[in-house]
Amino acid sequence: MNHELSSMNQQETIVALATPNGTGAIGVIRLSGPEAITVANSVFGGKDLTKQASHTIHFGNIMDDDVVLDEVLVSLFIAPRSYTRENVVEISCHGSAYIIESIIKLLIKKGARSAKAGEFTLRAFLNGQLDLSQAEAVADLIASNSKASQQVALQQLRGGFSSQLQSLRDQLVQFASLIELELDFAEEDVEFANRDQLKKLIGEINGVIVNLIRSFELGNAIKHGVNTVIAGRPNAGKSTLLNALLNEDRAIVSHIPGTTRDTIEEVLNINGINFRLIDTAGIREATDAIEQIGVQRTMEKISQSALLIYVYDASAITIEELNKDIENLQKPGIAIIAVANKIDLLNNEEIAALPHTQSEAVISAKEKFHIDDLKHKIYKTAIKDKLTGDETLVTNIRHLEALQKTEEALKRVLAGMDNITSDFLAMDIKQALHYLGEITGAVTTDDLLEHIFSKFCIGK
Repeated sequence: MNHELSSMNQQETIVALATPNGTGAIGVIRLSGPEAITVANSVFGGKDLTKQASHTIHFGNIMDDDVVLDEVLVSLFIAPRSYTRENVVEISCHGSAYIIESIIKLLIKKGARSAKAGEFTLRAFLNGQLDLSQAEAVADLIASNSKASQQVALQQLRGGFSSQLQSLRDQLVQFASLIELELDFAEEDVEFANRDQLKKLIGEINGVIVNLIRSFELGNAIKHGVNTVIAGRPNAGKSTLLNALLNEDRAIVSHIPGTTRDTIEEVLNINGINFRLIDTAGIREATDAIEQIGVQRTMEKISQSALLIYVYDASAITIEELNKDIENLQKPGIAIIAVANKIDLLNNEEIAALPHTQSEAVISAKEKFHIDDLKHKIYKTAIKDKLTGDETLVTNIRHLEALQKTEEALKRVLAGMDNITSDFLAMDIKQALHYLGEITGAVTTDDLLEHIFSKFCIGK
């Protein structure tokens, strides 16, 4: 790993606001670096912080010469027992923007410098507190907006993903070293790495990697939400259904066909998963240019969705029309839930006669009949039995690409095991090790680190 970035920055003590900007009850200012405690002590009116134990909190004043800026609590974390494995000080002050700015300016005057985006977590990575995938999980945890996304990020932060990858790398490294040994004895034509065992190992590792790659679809849905389009013919009750699912009047409802001319997007949380609901214009032959644009956007949204809720008026459509509509909307990778709406207009015999093989849900959006049942079907269709709580899920596109490259390299190892020399075999295994190492940061560059940590908030 290139440590140029490390040696350039880690000799300095950095400072930033760790809590959100804006007025609040308190603000927390964080310092990290070799002089963090000394710098904080130079402005602290209270106990001598340089003589206090780690993980202690002290009350006092922040002083600019003889002027009191604020009454504060100062928390000490002495290296290596801190988030960054450096000396860390956190100053809890009142949440006035003026007070916070004044204290940070004073700390900079005393020798600290403003932290860059993600620099605290970057230092934690460079100092071995976190690997790279764990560091990225910190950003995911901060950005999590549902129970499921929080759980996935927390599991990655705790090292579940990293330990699985490290086990794969360790097994590959063992075989790579044996193949390298063969190269040293090339003239003797000896074989230290058992090819059958290597084939078996590659097959096992590839199985794990393929499962991780497949998990990205679910992991990405949990992280960003499941794109869910509500579509159907005009006046089928799409907007009424959106309002019923959200339990609020978000969309305009009218008996006039074609009321919805553009898409409306809202987020619905079901069992900890966010579904990004998109109410669309009715699908029919447009009567004017504006409605035509709306229908075109509907088809675009459908093509971009993972789940399609097709709503139809159960009192005004034939089975043949229903089947034709669904057939026209079916696309690879898109699950469809056909929803028979307006059953409040039907009698029991008519409801019983509905085409249940196609109608996975039977509701009245207006009267809110069976809406909870529909929510359960939405969750089950999107998530099914994939989420158990302890599986490893890939949520990061960078990790996905590295896993795909690892898989390709391992396929080359298998394909060439019987007909290429040990030196080429060693090269392909090294490639696989390289791509696995990119995920955890065993292999990295300053450009990669800057790209990753620039997306973090300042103060983290």
